[in-house]
Amino acid sequence: MRYESAVEKAIREAVERGEFDDLPGKGKPLPDLADADENWWIKGYLRREGVPSDALLPTPIQLRKEIERLPETVRDLPTERAVRDLVAELNARVVAYLRAPDGPRLPLRRADPDAAVEVWRTHRAARSESLRRARAEETAEESPAPRSRWWRRRARAN
Repeated sequence: MRYESAVEKAIREAVERGEFDDLPGKGKPLPDLADADENWWIKGYLRREGVPSDALLPTPIQLRKEIERLPETVRDLPTERAVRDLVAELNARVVAYLRAPDGPRLPLRRADPDAAVEVWRTHRAARSESLRRARAEETAEESPAPRSRWWRRRARAN
């Protein structure tokens, strides 16, 4: 007679009652096992939880990627102050890494707030110009054709 833990006993009793008989996926292979990747369960967990794979990268690489994506990130911010605050927060994390590096040591520079603001202004100007054109086209389509004067209509009728 062997020792049976409380968990094993609960599982055995559930099997005897038939609680595992009609589970979905019964008799089918586990998904994503065909990859034969040793980290398949980590990848599946990240996919299910919606965690970006960048979260697993070392800190300097994460910071580099954020600096590279900065023009796209600041593009939709509402004000210049918000752009400068975002760049300041990113630069504070860069400085914190440079003071106490963890992970691989890679050369890393702070982001230029003035360049980020310039990108933001350029995009904002282009977006406002396209909105202005769209509004002008809408108003041109909505405005009725000018009516001809009554005496010209009368002359055409004759």
